Amino acid sequence: MKITVIGSGSWGTAIAGQAAAHADEVCVWSFGGECVACINEDHRNPVYLGDYILPDNVRATASYEEAMDHTDGIILAVPSPFLRSVLTGAAPHIDPDTPVLTLTKGIEEGTGYLMSDLVADCIGNPSRIAVLAGPNHAEEVCRGGLSAAVIACETTDVAEFFKSLLLSDHFRIYIGSDLIGVEMCSAVKNIIAIVCGYLAGMGYGDNTLALVMTRGLAEISRLVHARGGSAITCMGLAGMGDLVVTCTSRHSRNRTFGESLAHGGTLEEYQQRTRMVVEGAAAAKSVAELARRLGVDAPITFALEAVLWRGVSKETVFNELIERFPTEEFYGMDD
Repeated sequence: MKITVIGSGSWGTAIAGQAAAHADEVCVWSFGGECVACINEDHRNPVYLGDYILPDNVRATASYEEAMDHTDGIILAVPSPFLRSVLTGAAPHIDPDTPVLTLTKGIEEGTGYLMSDLVADCIGNPSRIAVLAGPNHAEEVCRGGLSAAVIACETTDVAEFFKSLLLSDHFRIYIGSDLIGVEMCSAVKNIIAIVCGYLAGMGYGDNTLALVMTRGLAEISRLVHARGGSAITCMGLAGMGDLVVTCTSRHSRNRTFGESLAHGGTLEEYQQRTRMVVEGAAAAKSVAELARRLGVDAPITFALEAVLWRGVSKETVFNELIERFPTEEFYGMDD
């Protein structure tokens, strides 16, 4: 069995190693350069997870045609701002029935598409598209740390295929059907994490972060419900699980970007320095756009959007957010 991983960032690298235990061959597609050469020659990624040694049956290529040739399954691990352009290049080489699992988190600006919608728009056959989410940082998964994820798909056979591919004694996989809920949770929790990082960087304590995470979960629930997902999904691995780890972990690029923002850093500087995309920054714009379209109150999202994309003073915006008058705890959701 051959599995193709599109994307050679930290998550793409870790998931390639995870899949290698059940596949004969794992082919990682990368933009090229040092990643391809180093993976093939030294079995490691020189940019991400540099001390992690990949299994011998993992190789890399910069060719879409080579990566997709006779593959039995495709895993997408490309940051959301680049996913459409990458799939546009890959699409002519993807068989219409090959199952696809996306690890990418976000909402496309302009269209409001979830990542599964975007993938279907590029390669068709939405019934073969699954998504994976949960509290699972690549830095711990690749080292065998106990982790868990949920795979959501409208087709059970596709979800079971990827579950059997990735399941191990340290990586627990659960199956779900709420594709919308899982993807909305995955996109919005990154926004909450940036705000938590900012407040931590400003010296606020655990009580404040717990407040923001809890109100953030309520905000996510309103958005999930309005978009047509199930609010109970927010209580699971893709919701509360991923929210907790993203808001608190030193591995979280969204949390650490928030801390950098508090100390005067910029998005451009942070991404250049870390060579990582801050998904929550892009999501702040697209989720705010979606929330307004759906008529959902999303104060944490609106606050971050104002800071990152409308040039409003972060001190003013976050002070207003903290001083916001409390309403009913569960307003905006059905009983």
